[in-house]
Amino acid sequence: MSMVSQDCFSNNAAAVASLVLPHSQSPNPRSNSTTFFHDFKGIRLSVSRKFPSFTTSRLNRNRHFSSFPILMASVGAPSETLEASSSGIVGANDLMIVGPGVLGRLVAEKWREEHPGCQIFGQTVTSDHHAELIEMGIKPSVKGTQVPHKFPYVIFCAPPSQTSDYAGDIREAASNWSGEGSFLFTSSSAPYDCNDNGSCDEDSPAVPIGRSPRTDVLLKAEKVVLEAGGCVVRLAGLYKADRGAHVYWLSKGTSDVRPDHILNLIHYEDAASLSVVILKKKLRSRIFLGCDNHPLSRQEVMDLVERSGKFSKKFQGFTGTSDPLGKKLNNSKTRAELGWEPKYPSFAQFLGA
Repeated sequence: MSMVSQDCFSNNAAAVASLVLPHSQSPNPRSNSTTFFHDFKGIRLSVSRKFPSFTTSRLNRNRHFSSFPILMASVGAPSETLEASSSGIVGANDLMIVGPGVLGRLVAEKWREEHPGCQIFGQTVTSDHHAELIEMGIKPSVKGTQVPHKFPYVIFCAPPSQTSDYAGDIREAASNWSGEGSFLFTSSSAPYDCNDNGSCDEDSPAVPIGRSPRTDVLLKAEKVVLEAGGCVVRLAGLYKADRGAHVYWLSKGTSDVRPDHILNLIHYEDAASLSVVILKKKLRSRIFLGCDNHPLSRQEVMDLVERSGKFSKKFQGFTGTSDPLGKKLNNSKTRAELGWEPKYPSFAQFLGA
Protein backbone atom coordinates (compact mmCIF):
# COMPACT_ATOMS: atom_id res chain seq x y z
CA MET A 1 0.00 0.00 0.00
CA SER A 2 1.42 3.40 -0.90
CA MET A 3 1.14 6.13 1.69
CA VAL A 4 1.91 9.84 1.73
CA SER A 5 4.26 10.66 4.63
CA GLN A 6 2.57 12.73 7.30
CA ASP A 7 5.47 15.22 7.55
CA CYS A 8 4.60 16.54 4.06
CA PHE A 9 1.42 18.24 5.23
CA SER A 10 0.38 20.52 8.07
CA ASN A 11 -1.68 19.16 10.92
CA ASN A 12 -4.74 20.86 9.47
CA ALA A 13 -4.66 18.95 6.18
CA ALA A 14 -8.01 17.28 5.68
CA ALA A 15 -7.42 15.00 2.73
CA VAL A 16 -4.93 14.01 0.08
CA ALA A 17 -5.79 13.46 -3.57
CA SER A 18 -4.43 10.38 -5.35
CA LEU A 19 -0.80 10.80 -6.34
CA VAL A 20 0.76 9.61 -9.59
CA LEU A 21 4.43 8.73 -9.83
CA PRO A 22 5.86 9.97 -13.16
CA HIS A 23 6.63 7.03 -15.43
CA SER A 24 10.23 8.13 -15.90
CA GLN A 25 10.81 8.05 -12.14
CA SER A 26 9.10 4.78 -11.21
CA PRO A 27 10.61 2.78 -8.34
CA ASN A 28 13.54 0.57 -9.25
CA PRO A 29 12.16 -3.00 -9.30
CA ARG A 30 15.63 -4.40 -8.65
CA SER A 31 16.04 -2.60 -5.36
CA ASN A 32 16.27 -4.83 -2.28
CA SER A 33 14.69 -2.25 0.03
CA THR A 34 11.22 -2.86 1.29
CA THR A 35 10.03 0.68 0.55
CA PHE A 36 10.74 3.13 -2.25
CA PHE A 37 10.65 6.88 -1.65
CA HIS A 38 9.98 9.58 -4.17
CA ASP A 39 9.74 13.36 -3.77
CA PHE A 40 7.02 14.73 -6.02
CA LYS A 41 6.33 18.47 -5.86
CA GLY A 42 7.45 18.61 -2.24
CA ILE A 43 5.49 15.53 -1.21
CA ARG A 44 7.28 12.40 -0.14
CA LEU A 45 5.66 9.27 -1.55
CA SER A 46 6.53 5.85 -0.20
CA VAL A 47 5.67 2.76 -2.19
CA SER A 48 5.71 -0.62 -0.48
CA ARG A 49 7.21 -3.57 -2.33
CA LYS A 50 4.09 -5.50 -1.37
CA PHE A 51 2.99 -4.71 -4.94
CA PRO A 52 6.30 -5.20 -6.84
CA SER A 53 4.52 -4.90 -10.20
CA PHE A 54 3.70 -1.21 -9.59
CA THR A 55 3.26 0.46 -12.99
CA THR A 56 1.95 3.79 -14.12
CA SER A 57 1.16 5.53 -17.37
CA ARG A 58 0.92 9.19 -18.20
CA LEU A 59 -2.56 10.66 -18.07
CA ASN A 60 -4.07 11.09 -21.53
CA ARG A 61 -6.79 13.46 -22.62
CA ASN A 62 -9.52 11.09 -21.50
CA ARG A 63 -8.03 10.80 -18.00
CA HIS A 64 -7.60 7.06 -18.39
CA PHE A 65 -4.60 4.97 -17.42
CA SER A 66 -3.56 1.84 -19.27
CA SER A 67 -2.49 0.39 -15.96
CA PHE A 68 -2.77 1.71 -12.41
CA PRO A 69 -2.14 0.10 -9.02
CA ILE A 70 -4.46 0.09 -6.05
CA LEU A 71 -3.42 3.18 -4.10
CA MET A 72 -4.48 4.46 -0.70
CA ALA A 73 -3.56 7.95 0.49
CA SER A 74 -3.40 8.61 4.21
CA VAL A 75 -2.98 11.68 6.40
CA GLY A 76 -2.89 11.55 10.19
CA ALA A 77 -4.71 8.51 11.57
CA PRO A 78 -4.54 5.35 9.42
CA SER A 79 -8.33 5.29 9.14
CA GLU A 80 -8.39 8.61 7.27
CA THR A 81 -8.00 7.32 3.73
CA LEU A 82 -8.89 8.42 0.24
CA GLU A 83 -8.98 5.90 -2.59
CA ALA A 84 -7.48 6.63 -5.98
CA SER A 85 -10.85 5.97 -7.59
CA SER A 86 -12.15 9.19 -6.05
CA SER A 87 -10.15 11.12 -8.65
CA GLY A 88 -12.23 9.64 -11.44
CA ILE A 89 -9.24 7.88 -12.99
CA VAL A 90 -10.11 4.52 -14.52
CA GLY A 91 -7.54 1.91 -15.46
CA ALA A 92 -7.96 0.06 -18.74
CA ASN A 93 -8.09 -3.25 -16.85
CA ASP A 94 -10.06 -2.20 -13.78
CA LEU A 95 -12.68 -4.74 -12.72
CA MET A 96 -15.96 -4.46 -10.82
CA ILE A 97 -17.18 -7.67 -9.16
CA VAL A 98 -20.83 -7.67 -8.16
CA GLY A 99 -21.06 -10.36 -5.49
CA PRO A 100 -17.43 -10.99 -4.43
CA GLY A 101 -18.11 -14.24 -2.59
CA VAL A 102 -16.12 -17.46 -3.00
CA LEU A 103 -16.21 -17.37 -6.80
CA GLY A 104 -15.86 -13.60 -7.09
CA ARG A 105 -12.78 -13.52 -4.86
CA LEU A 106 -11.11 -16.23 -6.92
CA VAL A 107 -11.88 -14.22 -10.05
CA ALA A 108 -10.24 -11.20 -8.37
CA GLU A 109 -7.15 -13.23 -7.51
CA LYS A 110 -6.76 -14.59 -11.04
CA TRP A 111 -7.55 -11.23 -12.65
CA ARG A 112 -4.82 -9.55 -10.62
CA GLU A 113 -2.35 -12.23 -11.73
CA GLU A 114 -3.16 -11.27 -15.32
CA HIS A 115 -3.25 -7.51 -14.68
CA PRO A 116 -1.00 -6.68 -11.68
CA GLY A 117 -1.54 -2.93 -11.86
CA CYS A 118 -5.33 -2.93 -12.01
CA GLN A 119 -7.88 -1.77 -9.45
CA ILE A 120 -10.55 -4.27 -8.38
CA PHE A 121 -13.84 -3.19 -6.87
CA GLY A 122 -16.43 -5.34 -5.12
CA GLN A 123 -20.11 -4.59 -4.59
CA THR A 124 -21.86 -6.38 -1.72
CA VAL A 125 -25.33 -6.45 -0.14
CA THR A 126 -23.94 -5.61 3.32
CA SER A 127 -20.64 -4.34 4.71
CA ASP A 128 -20.13 -7.45 6.87
CA HIS A 129 -17.11 -8.71 4.92
CA HIS A 130 -15.61 -5.44 3.76
CA ALA A 131 -12.56 -5.79 6.00
CA GLU A 132 -11.76 -9.12 4.34
CA LEU A 133 -12.13 -7.61 0.88
CA ILE A 134 -9.88 -4.68 1.73
CA GLU A 135 -7.26 -7.13 3.01
CA MET A 136 -7.43 -8.84 -0.39
CA GLY A 137 -6.94 -5.57 -2.22
CA ILE A 138 -10.58 -5.29 -3.31
CA LYS A 139 -12.23 -1.89 -2.86
CA PRO A 140 -15.69 -2.63 -1.38
CA SER A 141 -18.96 -0.77 -1.67
CA VAL A 142 -22.52 -1.55 -0.63
CA LYS A 143 -25.22 -2.21 -3.20
CA GLY A 144 -26.97 1.03 -4.08
CA THR A 145 -23.89 3.19 -3.59
CA GLN A 146 -23.36 5.52 -6.51
CA VAL A 147 -20.20 4.57 -8.40
CA PRO A 148 -17.93 7.45 -9.48
CA HIS A 149 -17.35 6.10 -12.98
CA LYS A 150 -18.07 3.21 -15.33
CA PHE A 151 -15.81 0.16 -15.44
CA PRO A 152 -14.26 -1.51 -18.50
CA TYR A 153 -14.75 -4.96 -16.97
CA VAL A 154 -17.74 -6.06 -14.89
CA ILE A 155 -18.60 -9.55 -13.66
CA PHE A 156 -21.86 -10.35 -11.89
CA CYS A 157 -21.47 -13.30 -9.48
CA ALA A 158 -24.27 -12.59 -6.99
CA PRO A 159 -26.91 -15.33 -6.53
CA PRO A 160 -30.62 -14.68 -7.11
CA SER A 161 -31.43 -15.64 -3.51
CA GLN A 162 -30.25 -12.24 -2.24
CA THR A 163 -32.70 -10.07 -4.18
CA SER A 164 -36.32 -9.75 -5.26
CA ASP A 165 -35.36 -8.19 -8.60
CA TYR A 166 -32.49 -10.20 -10.05
CA ALA A 167 -32.88 -8.88 -13.59
CA GLY A 168 -33.04 -5.33 -12.22
CA ASP A 169 -29.81 -5.80 -10.29
CA ILE A 170 -28.09 -7.09 -13.41
CA ARG A 171 -29.46 -4.16 -15.41
CA GLU A 172 -27.91 -1.82 -12.84
CA ALA A 173 -24.58 -3.65 -13.09
CA ALA A 174 -24.72 -3.37 -16.87
CA SER A 175 -25.27 0.38 -16.54
CA ASN A 176 -21.95 0.58 -14.68
CA TRP A 177 -20.12 -1.09 -17.58
CA SER A 178 -18.32 1.28 -19.96
CA GLY A 179 -18.91 -1.05 -22.91
CA GLU A 180 -15.20 -1.38 -23.53
CA GLY A 181 -13.75 -4.61 -22.11
CA SER A 182 -16.32 -7.22 -21.07
CA PHE A 183 -19.45 -7.74 -19.03
CA LEU A 184 -19.98 -11.31 -17.77
CA PHE A 185 -22.81 -12.96 -15.85
CA THR A 186 -22.13 -16.25 -14.05
CA SER A 187 -25.39 -18.11 -14.52
CA SER A 188 -26.36 -21.74 -13.96
CA SER A 189 -26.69 -24.73 -16.26
CA ALA A 190 -30.27 -25.16 -14.98
CA PRO A 191 -31.85 -23.44 -18.04
CA TYR A 192 -30.79 -26.27 -20.37
CA ASP A 193 -33.93 -28.26 -21.11
CA CYS A 194 -32.62 -31.74 -20.29
CA ASN A 195 -34.01 -33.81 -17.42
CA ASP A 196 -33.72 -37.47 -18.44
CA ASN A 197 -30.02 -38.00 -17.69
CA GLY A 198 -29.42 -37.38 -21.40
CA SER A 199 -26.65 -35.50 -23.18
CA CYS A 200 -26.63 -31.71 -23.25
CA ASP A 201 -24.23 -29.10 -24.69
CA GLU A 202 -24.01 -25.42 -25.58
CA ASP A 203 -26.54 -25.82 -28.41
CA SER A 204 -29.21 -27.61 -26.39
CA PRO A 205 -32.53 -25.71 -26.10
CA ALA A 206 -33.45 -23.75 -22.99
CA VAL A 207 -36.43 -24.36 -20.75
CA PRO A 208 -39.43 -22.32 -21.98
CA ILE A 209 -40.31 -19.24 -19.93
CA GLY A 210 -43.17 -20.05 -17.58
CA ARG A 211 -42.28 -23.66 -16.81
CA SER A 212 -40.25 -23.02 -13.66
CA PRO A 213 -39.82 -19.93 -11.43
CA ARG A 214 -36.17 -20.86 -10.90
CA THR A 215 -35.26 -20.99 -14.58
CA ASP A 216 -37.47 -17.97 -15.34
CA VAL A 217 -35.33 -15.83 -13.02
CA LEU A 218 -32.12 -16.97 -14.70
CA LEU A 219 -33.38 -16.68 -18.27
CA LYS A 220 -34.73 -13.17 -17.71
CA ALA A 221 -31.42 -12.17 -16.15
CA GLU A 222 -29.50 -13.66 -19.07
CA LYS A 223 -31.68 -11.74 -21.51
CA VAL A 224 -30.71 -8.45 -19.86
CA VAL A 225 -27.02 -9.36 -20.14
CA LEU A 226 -27.17 -10.43 -23.77
CA GLU A 227 -29.14 -7.35 -24.81
CA ALA A 228 -26.50 -5.17 -23.13
CA GLY A 229 -23.77 -6.89 -25.15
CA GLY A 230 -22.51 -8.95 -22.23
CA CYS A 231 -21.74 -12.67 -22.10
CA VAL A 232 -23.16 -15.49 -19.99
CA VAL A 233 -21.34 -18.51 -18.61
CA ARG A 234 -23.69 -21.24 -17.42
CA LEU A 235 -21.88 -23.06 -14.64
CA ALA A 236 -22.41 -26.61 -13.44
CA GLY A 237 -22.41 -27.44 -9.72
CA LEU A 238 -19.62 -25.54 -7.99
CA TYR A 239 -17.48 -27.31 -5.43
CA LYS A 240 -14.28 -27.30 -3.44
CA ALA A 241 -13.18 -29.37 -0.46
CA ASP A 242 -15.48 -27.66 2.04
CA ARG A 243 -18.30 -26.51 -0.26
CA GLY A 244 -20.62 -28.24 -2.68
CA ALA A 245 -23.31 -30.90 -2.88
CA HIS A 246 -21.10 -33.53 -1.23
CA VAL A 247 -20.62 -31.34 1.86
CA TYR A 248 -24.37 -30.74 2.11
CA TRP A 249 -25.17 -34.44 1.89
CA LEU A 250 -22.50 -35.31 4.45
CA SER A 251 -24.03 -32.82 6.86
CA LYS A 252 -27.48 -34.37 6.39
CA GLY A 253 -26.44 -38.01 6.75
CA THR A 254 -29.28 -39.12 4.48
CA SER A 255 -31.11 -37.35 1.67
CA ASP A 256 -34.59 -37.96 0.26
CA VAL A 257 -33.58 -37.75 -3.41
CA ARG A 258 -32.85 -40.49 -5.93
CA PRO A 259 -29.26 -41.74 -6.15
CA ASP A 260 -29.20 -42.13 -9.95
CA HIS A 261 -29.76 -38.44 -10.73
CA ILE A 262 -26.82 -37.23 -12.87
CA LEU A 263 -24.83 -34.25 -11.59
CA ASN A 264 -22.36 -32.01 -13.38
CA LEU A 265 -19.55 -30.33 -11.52
CA ILE A 266 -16.87 -27.67 -11.87
CA HIS A 267 -14.33 -26.67 -9.25
CA TYR A 268 -14.51 -23.08 -8.01
CA GLU A 269 -10.99 -22.40 -9.27
CA ASP A 270 -11.88 -23.67 -12.73
CA ALA A 271 -15.06 -21.60 -12.82
CA ALA A 272 -12.94 -18.55 -11.95
CA SER A 273 -10.29 -19.28 -14.57
CA LEU A 274 -12.97 -19.82 -17.23
CA SER A 275 -14.60 -16.52 -16.27
CA VAL A 276 -11.30 -14.67 -16.60
CA VAL A 277 -10.67 -16.19 -20.03
CA ILE A 278 -14.10 -15.03 -21.22
CA LEU A 279 -13.56 -11.54 -19.80
CA LYS A 280 -10.22 -11.24 -21.58
CA LYS A 281 -11.69 -12.24 -24.95
CA LYS A 282 -13.93 -9.13 -25.02
CA LEU A 283 -16.73 -11.04 -26.74
CA ARG A 284 -20.29 -9.81 -27.14
CA SER A 285 -23.66 -11.45 -26.43
CA ARG A 286 -22.44 -15.04 -26.18
CA ILE A 287 -23.41 -17.96 -23.95
CA PHE A 288 -20.74 -20.40 -22.75
CA LEU A 289 -20.90 -23.54 -20.61
CA GLY A 290 -18.67 -24.37 -17.65
CA CYS A 291 -18.34 -27.99 -16.52
CA ASP A 292 -15.66 -30.67 -16.12
CA ASN A 293 -17.15 -33.06 -18.73
CA HIS A 294 -17.29 -35.88 -16.17
CA PRO A 295 -20.94 -36.22 -15.11
CA LEU A 296 -21.60 -38.40 -12.08
CA SER A 297 -24.65 -39.79 -10.38
CA ARG A 298 -25.32 -38.63 -6.84
CA GLN A 299 -24.37 -42.06 -5.62
CA GLU A 300 -21.08 -42.00 -7.53
CA VAL A 301 -20.23 -38.63 -5.98
CA MET A 302 -20.70 -39.93 -2.46
CA ASP A 303 -18.92 -43.19 -3.23
CA LEU A 304 -15.89 -41.14 -4.27
CA VAL A 305 -16.13 -39.11 -1.06
CA GLU A 306 -16.15 -42.30 0.99
CA ARG A 307 -13.30 -43.83 -0.99
CA SER A 308 -11.11 -40.73 -0.62
CA GLY A 309 -10.92 -41.09 3.16
CA LYS A 310 -10.67 -37.30 3.46
CA PHE A 311 -13.93 -36.69 5.33
CA SER A 312 -14.68 -37.63 8.92
CA LYS A 313 -18.46 -37.72 8.50
CA LYS A 314 -20.19 -40.71 6.95
CA PHE A 315 -23.05 -40.54 4.49
CA GLN A 316 -25.80 -43.07 5.05
CA GLY A 317 -27.52 -42.94 1.68
CA PHE A 318 -30.19 -41.56 -0.67
CA THR A 319 -33.78 -42.63 -0.08
CA GLY A 320 -35.72 -40.92 -2.91
CA THR A 321 -37.18 -42.76 -5.90
CA SER A 322 -39.41 -40.41 -7.88
CA ASP A 323 -37.70 -37.00 -8.20
CA PRO A 324 -36.49 -35.81 -11.64
CA LEU A 325 -33.35 -37.07 -13.33
CA GLY A 326 -30.52 -34.81 -14.45
CA LYS A 327 -28.40 -34.19 -17.54
CA LYS A 328 -24.93 -34.99 -18.89
CA LEU A 329 -23.21 -31.75 -19.80
CA ASN A 330 -20.42 -31.44 -22.35
CA ASN A 331 -18.68 -28.12 -23.03
CA SER A 332 -16.22 -29.19 -25.74
CA LYS A 333 -17.30 -26.25 -27.94
CA THR A 334 -16.59 -23.75 -25.17
CA ARG A 335 -13.16 -25.26 -24.59
CA ALA A 336 -12.26 -25.29 -28.29
CA GLU A 337 -13.28 -21.67 -28.86
CA LEU A 338 -11.67 -20.24 -25.73
CA GLY A 339 -8.65 -22.52 -25.49
CA TRP A 340 -9.54 -23.34 -21.89
CA GLU A 341 -9.04 -26.52 -19.89
CA PRO A 342 -9.85 -27.13 -16.21
CA LYS A 343 -7.20 -27.56 -13.54
CA TYR A 344 -9.35 -30.32 -12.04
CA PRO A 345 -10.61 -32.53 -14.92
CA SER A 346 -12.93 -34.48 -12.64
CA PHE A 347 -14.23 -34.71 -9.08
CA ALA A 348 -12.40 -38.03 -8.73
CA GLN A 349 -9.06 -36.47 -9.65
CA PHE A 350 -9.66 -33.58 -7.27
CA LEU A 351 -10.22 -36.02 -4.41
CA GLY A 352 -7.41 -38.31 -5.52
CA ALA A 353 -9.85 -41.20 -5.26
